[in-house]
Amino acid sequence: MTTITPSTITPSTITKAACIGGGVIGGAWAARFVLAGIDTRIYDPHPEAERIIGEVMANAERAYAMLTTAPLPPRGKLIFCKSLREAVEVADWIQESVPERLELKRGVLTEIDAHARPDALIGSSTSGLLPSELQRDMAHPGRFFVAHPYNPVYLLPLVELVGGTGTTADTIARAERAAEQIGMKGVVIHKEIEAFVGDRLLEALWREALWLIHDGICDTETLDNVIRYSFGLRWAQMGLFETYRIAGGEAGMRHFLAQFGPCLSWPWTKLTDVVDLNDALVEKIGAQSDAQAKGRSIRELERIRDENLVGILQALKGGNGGEGWGAGQLLANFEQRLWREAKAPALPDPSAPLRLVEAKVSAAWVDYNGHMTEHRYLQLFGDTADALLRLIGVDMAYVEAGHSYYTVETHLRHLGEARLGQRLYTTLQLLSHDAKRLHFFSCVHDAETGAVLATAEQMMLHVDSAAGRASPAPQAVLDRLAPIAEAHGALARPEGAGRFVGQPR
Repeated sequence: MTTITPSTITPSTITKAACIGGGVIGGAWAARFVLAGIDTRIYDPHPEAERIIGEVMANAERAYAMLTTAPLPPRGKLIFCKSLREAVEVADWIQESVPERLELKRGVLTEIDAHARPDALIGSSTSGLLPSELQRDMAHPGRFFVAHPYNPVYLLPLVELVGGTGTTADTIARAERAAEQIGMKGVVIHKEIEAFVGDRLLEALWREALWLIHDGICDTETLDNVIRYSFGLRWAQMGLFETYRIAGGEAGMRHFLAQFGPCLSWPWTKLTDVVDLNDALVEKIGAQSDAQAKGRSIRELERIRDENLVGILQALKGGNGGEGWGAGQLLANFEQRLWREAKAPALPDPSAPLRLVEAKVSAAWVDYNGHMTEHRYLQLFGDTADALLRLIGVDMAYVEAGHSYYTVETHLRHLGEARLGQRLYTTLQLLSHDAKRLHFFSCVHDAETGAVLATAEQMMLHVDSAAGRASPAPQAVLDRLAPIAEAHGALARPEGAGRFVGQPR
């Protein structure tokens, strides 16, 4: 085998992954890899592994369908293996996610180390074990690191990257690049410490929460409401320190620390005391949690969680003047890369209006009545127009080169109601075109019945962005339009084309 030196590894070379352990975390890692276009092998001796991972994968696919309309790469292959060696021997990135027991993990990592390629990255999903302890028995510890994700791995983009005493700096740098490839934010933790950073913060909050339940101050639902209706919303977009910087007013963080720093010495919390999780307290918390769930299964709660996370990510993607904020900015950057790398799609059957966009109405798309909001219809029609442009070669590279089509006129009609959870698709019929103009008619359909819920008639102009004026499209674009125009010229003019606002039916 030819040895590849670490310096030659780039994000585009992560084409094969392996997941050792396929539980909640391991299965979600597999989903993250597969949906990023990476062939993934899994080894888990659990008899229900395929079923469990299949359910996680289904949730991930459902979430991604709501998360983005950017063209995902062709789905990677998901392969279940009968041995650890079979799973890891060809992988570029191997992710270990077995139960959190030091000796078990050491044994598994040593076996991975023995069978992995010399250039493979080996990550561990441990929530708190020190990487130096985990890599102790490995023959090649330099390529090992902790890659600690957050659940659900396929949606939450953070992964804490922590090296041990034997880990090379180049390994961490490669892991950062590989994380970027699969849409994650690799945060490098400078010193190894038990539980790293995220779980240290969570443990402090969790410890205090257990005392509040133990002492009867509140129940589990009240405590969760305190988080989700207040600082949880702030943390989602600005974290802790930037939130407190604002709380300091115009004087900023220094004023905040001067004003509230002394409070830290007050005996408010029980953070240094460990609550006794005896049978009575476990039953108390369990009963309150059961009541809070209101009969919803774990899978139902996972789906609700995913829908809400998608809505939050999409909202953050539009913040900061359209550049995105926090995890939303990461999603926007990931989508830009997907668009840039996307190949021109194959032309759908042009003998009928082109079926271009599939979507599902997410929680972020509805109003107080549970109906899809007006601007989401416009978004769907915009996505449909973009899909047509990609068909004719007007992709991200084309736009970056200084030319594009701009919408100059749109007429929408709302004929039905799209509701939360409803599956939709769009169609587009080209009405006319010339060297500078595209005139087309699009429909939003119910995916179950085919009923038309809304229509849009649009006119677009081909524009030289640098000059700021309309210009003829190049012949290559017009040539790709030609077969669509020829086929659609034989179609009946759609009902509603040419209507104006207020026109009697």
